[in-house]
Amino acid sequence: MVFFATTINYLDRQVISLVKDTLDTEFNWTKTDYANITAAFQLAYAIGLFGAGRLIDKLGSKIGYALSLVLWSIAAMCHGFIKTTTGFFAARAALGITEAGNFPSAIKATAEWFPKKERAFATGIFNSGTNIGAIIAPLSVPFIAESVGWRTTFVLTGLTGFIWLIFWFWLYEIPARSKRIKKEEFDYINSDKDEAAISATVNKSKITWGRLLQFRQTWAFAVGKFLTDGVWWFYLFWLPDFLKEQYGLVKTAIAFPIALVYTIAAVGSVFGGWLPMYLIKNGWSVFRARKTSMLIYALCALPVVLAQVSGTYSMWFAVSIIGFAAAAHQGWSANIFTTVSDMFPRAAVGTVTGIGGMAGGLGSILISKSAGYLFDYYKSLGHIETGYFIMFICCGIAYIAGWFIMQWLVPKSKMVML
Repeated sequence: MVFFATTINYLDRQVISLVKDTLDTEFNWTKTDYANITAAFQLAYAIGLFGAGRLIDKLGSKIGYALSLVLWSIAAMCHGFIKTTTGFFAARAALGITEAGNFPSAIKATAEWFPKKERAFATGIFNSGTNIGAIIAPLSVPFIAESVGWRTTFVLTGLTGFIWLIFWFWLYEIPARSKRIKKEEFDYINSDKDEAAISATVNKSKITWGRLLQFRQTWAFAVGKFLTDGVWWFYLFWLPDFLKEQYGLVKTAIAFPIALVYTIAAVGSVFGGWLPMYLIKNGWSVFRARKTSMLIYALCALPVVLAQVSGTYSMWFAVSIIGFAAAAHQGWSANIFTTVSDMFPRAAVGTVTGIGGMAGGLGSILISKSAGYLFDYYKSLGHIETGYFIMFICCGIAYIAGWFIMQWLVPKSKMVML
């Protein structure tokens, strides 16, 4: 269920990038205009995450997730009725602030249903929904838009969330209230003795933003998200534009290259969660397995600096390298999310995830705005490929920088006491 919600989440947010060529013409957008519109989404998403995590901790994963999905589905559908550029700013902001509930809810549900050693794998599986949504979108949205228009496309994709809602209330419940699990399964879920002991002593009144920001563990997660979230959003929102500017691909022609990128990324998401679980089962500590896996993924992101250059020989070289980098991001993402439940009691997971998500949103705004200005500047000089070359360098080094800073902030495993 969490996987499908994440798929819908990314399907809804990606529609705009796939009808961008039509919207550019209809609303006379420059690349800076588009960057500002995506930044409106990202700013609202960042603000929403800061509050959504705490709200999810208060409402619980079941009600919190449902509320978020209903609101973002309505916001997605509203795009189809927009008639001005200002309206798109408002619609993207509404979508951003409501979609912010997805990951705090998903991470909290994962922490409730899985012991530590399996959480990264479970996170990798539900996080692969970001890729499946990103695969479904280019294989459907351009064709739907060509058939019924971009307005109806936004409405139809927004409606999918309400189908999910029926199954969510029918099938999902937290373990303590679920009638579908046996006592042995419940005991296995709660088999992390250190977490159980700390969770039993948590004073929920102390789970405040101010209190959590006093811990280096919170800052490690936030910095890691700040430096790397924007890379994924850059791929999500700017890859169709890259294919248009570099290779002249528009509308349905972009479907297969984009789908290939996210198919490769989906493999990275699942493998990214499997590797630390494998290491833990072979005697590694959770902390060592997590940090080693994240270092591997950070190194795997580096080849993307060659994406634009290699793409001068063949588009498929660029697409393959970007896909590999996207897979590295998903492996990284599956593990950085899981560090929260490794270091904090379950009652604080949603709030900390929200803080880190807000930091990631701010980093994404920086990336998006920089990309827009760079591309407009170098396009005016007749060398837009230089702008993409600079951006791919930034994307490549972000993860290794994030890993070293996180290692410096939290060099040893230590569970936070609240």
